[in-house]
Amino acid sequence: MSDETASPPASAPTTRRRRGTLTFLRDVVVILLIALLVSFLVKTFVVRSFYIPSASMTDTLQLNDRILVDELTPHFGEYGRGDVVVFRDPGGWLPANPKPEQPPLVAATDWVLSLVGLSAPDSDDHLIKRVIGTPGDHVVCCNALGQTEVNGSPLVEPYVKLAPGATAPTPVPFDITVPQGSLWVEGDNRNSSKDSRFNQDQPGKGFVPIDNVVGRAFLITWPFNRFGAIDFHHDVFAGVPAPESAP
Repeated sequence: MSDETASPPASAPTTRRRRGTLTFLRDVVVILLIALLVSFLVKTFVVRSFYIPSASMTDTLQLNDRILVDELTPHFGEYGRGDVVVFRDPGGWLPANPKPEQPPLVAATDWVLSLVGLSAPDSDDHLIKRVIGTPGDHVVCCNALGQTEVNGSPLVEPYVKLAPGATAPTPVPFDITVPQGSLWVEGDNRNSSKDSRFNQDQPGKGFVPIDNVVGRAFLITWPFNRFGAIDFHHDVFAGVPAPESAP
């Protein structure tokens, strides 16, 4: 009696392999899309990468340092004196800086990387400074020792970069009260920082609207030899009285 059992077509293993490959590729695409979505959401709402485009915050931050910025603070907290913040130009702080046109492939790659926070093409459109005055604070420069005073309390600022042999930065006299919804900010490299002091002739009178603040810089990620947390020096402001109790 002959064996009449049907044998599978010779092409069946090839078909199974093709389906397996297509399933694998589909899974890879889905995983990549989910990873891109998660990265985009993290970059948009949680943390964002920037690089330092100037020397206005040396020695705390060096030119071309790459930093991470906490974007949660604007939604769930308040900024405090000493915080290092990244913010959009309030108007007139940055010179007009037309960007050269990039080749299409470079521009597309930069755009994709920016979506997930691996590139920071808009760093040149933002500024980074240290918060000296919060809403209601009375900030004055300077006393006889060249110190800035907040609500009558002189600040001893170890993070300020001084010229060789100097005991205080070159004074830029001012006497202001920070309005509600705004911050007064200064660079740690006081002699080389176009900060609130130098923008009092602009429409915003040197104040930074809190709505313009992207977030608080908290970590240096590059170069690796500078990797570490950014010191907010909150202890410098520990003795500053609240505005309503200031003399």
